[in-house]
Amino acid sequence: MAITTSICNSFLGELLGGVHDLDTHTIKMALIKPSMSGTYNDETTNYSDVTGNSDEATGSNYSAGGQTLDSVTITTSNAGNRAFVDIADEVFSNVTTSARGCIIYNSSAANKAIAVFDFGSTISATAGDLTVTMPATGTNGDAAVIRIANS
Repeated sequence: MAITTSICNSFLGELLGGVHDLDTHTIKMALIKPSMSGTYNDETTNYSDVTGNSDEATGSNYSAGGQTLDSVTITTSNAGNRAFVDIADEVFSNVTTSARGCIIYNSSAANKAIAVFDFGSTISATAGDLTVTMPATGTNGDAAVIRIANS
């Protein structure tokens, strides 16, 4: 099957409905294994979509559910008329696992999906660190994973 990098449609509505508070809720990242049976894209609604298909990565020192993101920061740019979320690179330490992508989800809000990412190829670590590099946001959040603009 496949992963298409995207913000989840359900997240957009839930954000406007006040379900997600990105700077106080627990936001997690779980890895999706290379040989997945499900399809993950803008229609993904919950972390359980991944676990229901048995598509979460496994391996030494990788825990089901992934891990809490180390830093999720909301920034407002008056000059750019936008708000955006900066997410720090996530390091899965001392793991032996492989992943083709990941899901970011809100474990404080019934594991609702926020976004899914295709890494473009399989990434692996053997008794080492597996780092998921998030895009640098830029001054006005132009490359931020999550951004709202008034243009």
